[in-house]
Amino acid sequence: MEDTAWLSRTELLIGRQKLEKLMSSHVLVVGLGGVGSFAAEFICRSGVGEMTIVDGDIVDPSNRNRQLPALATTHGQSKAEIMAERLKAINPELKLHVIKDFVKPEAVAEILSGNYDYVIDAIDSVTPKLTFMKAAYDKGLRIVSSMGAGGKVDPTLLKVDDISKSYNCPFAQQVRKMLKKEGIYKGIKVVFSPEETDKNSLMLTDGSNYKKSAYGTVSYMPATFGATAASVVIRDLIAI
Repeated sequence: MEDTAWLSRTELLIGRQKLEKLMSSHVLVVGLGGVGSFAAEFICRSGVGEMTIVDGDIVDPSNRNRQLPALATTHGQSKAEIMAERLKAINPELKLHVIKDFVKPEAVAEILSGNYDYVIDAIDSVTPKLTFMKAAYDKGLRIVSSMGAGGKVDPTLLKVDDISKSYNCPFAQQVRKMLKKEGIYKGIKVVFSPEETDKNSLMLTDGSNYKKSAYGTVSYMPATFGATAASVVIRDLIAI
């Protein structure tokens, strides 16, 4: 029989019936960087019984300022493998599926073939993100998507709303524009910050994995985006 003593504080807050709903739910988290790694941990610690995590990247030294799997001792290791070990250490009875692959457009259909109750999109490259969001939308999956956490410093300004109502976020603007070309104008929940982006923190990258540029980030901002996305999933699953 499953040991739920470690969830006693959660049960105290939401009650046994809602806890059992979380325990019977399956959540997909795509992208295990600064946003997704924290989102995955919070989903696991909430008592969700089944998870699928997706990431093909390895830990880079520059990840250590904001990503849960990134330590001085984990450089070069698979983020998905580190997070899998961590999630199973939190809940040994978690039914966990691990996909160690980048979200290439051609892989999206296979990733979304599972039976998910909710999806967290923490992809930080526009082309794979767009492909993923459109596919999840077309399948009618419940999804919450993280917009840009870079170039921002005030976590108290975060908002959750429909993609059509996001503003002051260059990343969201780009995503909205591309979704409109696909005939999608609304119907996807997003976490975003309307704080003015510090454009002086922009840097160009080598373009690998569909990512051509990035903004500077500070430790707590991506984590707050991840926590907010996880809260959306948990609250929606148990109808709070």
